Amino acid sequence: MRLLSPQDIEMKKTKLGKSDILVSSMTIGCWPFGGGTYWGAQAQEDVNKVVHAALDLGVNAFDTAEMYNGGSSETSLGIALKGRRDKAIVISKISPSNCHDVRKHCVASLQRLGMDYLDVYMLHWPINKLALEHFTKDQGTLSTPPTIESAYTQLAALQKEGLIRSIGMSNFGRQQMAEVVATGVQVDVNEMPYNVLSRAIEPQIAPYCAENKIAIIGSMGLQQGLLADQFKNADEVPPPQAHSRHFAQWRGDWKKWVELHPEHPRNATAGTANETRHGENGCEPETFACLDGLRKIAIETKLTMAQLSIAWILKKKFMASTLVGSRNIDELKQNVEACALEISSDVEAAIDKLSQPVLDKLGANADYYEANNKSRIF
Repeated sequence: MRLLSPQDIEMKKTKLGKSDILVSSMTIGCWPFGGGTYWGAQAQEDVNKVVHAALDLGVNAFDTAEMYNGGSSETSLGIALKGRRDKAIVISKISPSNCHDVRKHCVASLQRLGMDYLDVYMLHWPINKLALEHFTKDQGTLSTPPTIESAYTQLAALQKEGLIRSIGMSNFGRQQMAEVVATGVQVDVNEMPYNVLSRAIEPQIAPYCAENKIAIIGSMGLQQGLLADQFKNADEVPPPQAHSRHFAQWRGDWKKWVELHPEHPRNATAGTANETRHGENGCEPETFACLDGLRKIAIETKLTMAQLSIAWILKKKFMASTLVGSRNIDELKQNVEACALEISSDVEAAIDKLSQPVLDKLGANADYYEANNKSRIF
């Protein structure tokens, strides 16, 4: 399989739902921008370089949120896009706990970004008790939560006002999407976890989106570094990246991490708590068996694991774009190149089969951070 130079790459663009917005096959995940405890430090100079290079390579979509690094992600992205705002599709998200006053939080995001409109504004998580508890301890909000009807009525008003171009949702399951559709507000996109190791959307969520002309942007395209071949075994994965149901409950414990890795650079931002809350045994044998097999296929196809993983995602017809973090220019170029690669149906089927045990173990619950029987997504 021939690798491409940037000059050979024509980035595919896909329309988001019923809107007129076209997004590139790859969306830049901006969570690390601005730096923070989850991902570690991130220099603004590196952010500027990645954002400018992405635009030059045909990537036009950038995903951030008000909660990412306390708003620093939005600030950092805004700085990087100065002078090139018209070339970008900017996506941001409001926390469910803030939906009593959507306009206030939208304006705050725009101020941090230094922009006068958002291309896409999403509700970051569905509005339910478990989801709200991750965003607020305010008893008033918890006892009298916002409603979906009110949140999407406010979003529609923002769209009419011109502060946002398109309305979306993130991490919504089939039943929750139906509740949004029932409001009559046009929703163009659902952002959901999707990659080789996280395929829960396939049975119900993806078909519902197709039926209702809701585009899907897949988050966690590289499963927080696992599919980029950054880790050979579970012991190497830092707690923030090891708190999904792929891992045993104890993997999120910073104290145990520091004991196992006394000299690791991540210790400088180590927390004191266990990052994991699902309380399950995980599926580490299935996960790392899949990664071992994927590594072999990558060698056979002369691709990196990251490229192979991205190409596999974009082979799926229900995917509009895959959200991938790129912290430097080299990572960015490899990821962009992957968007132009076409893997064969045989390779796709081999990866499907390879990852099936992980799907079987984790099930069709797209909430990878809560217990399988205690989900925020339904």
